[in-house]
Amino acid sequence: MTDLIFPQLSSDNPQATGVLATWYAADGDVVAADQLVAEVQMDKVDAEVVAPAAGTIRLLVEEGEEVAQGAKIAEIT
Repeated sequence: MTDLIFPQLSSDNPQATGVLATWYAADGDVVAADQLVAEVQMDKVDAEVVAPAAGTIRLLVEEGEEVAQGAKIAEIT
């Protein structure tokens, strides 16, 4: 199993949170390594999240949900 982590977008405030803006993969989808699976936002920064490995994705966070930097947002098996 591989964890998909909310990226560290603020080095000034490691406790800061962001929002999972968009999922580009649905729960249970098969994803490829390096496939774009989500977009996250923090302050005025948008970032893309890619799958670190191939497999079936299980989403742990919903769109619009506030998430801490470094938190697990999905699992790939």
